[in-house]
Amino acid sequence: MPKPEILDPQGKAVLGALPRLGFSGVTDVRQGKRFELELDGEITDEVLAQVREMAGTLLSNPVIEDFTVTVEESVADETAGASA
Repeated sequence: MPKPEILDPQGKAVLGALPRLGFSGVTDVRQGKRFELELDGEITDEVLAQVREMAGTLLSNPVIEDFTVTVEESVADETAGASA
């Protein structure tokens, strides 16, 4: 996501369009980007550290963007667990 001090014209455009489309209650919109990475093996602290390094050096521009790393179970993992 863009850092709070960085102007976000796309977010402002969406914020302006929402009331015209009948949506209310939204006070701010920030437009960002999202990457989804699929990894082999167990997600350890070391693997998460590598992913954070990827995000800080390649996937984001740390001068103008903040990033977060989250782990989600894949649908395949959930399906396999349900059928076992």
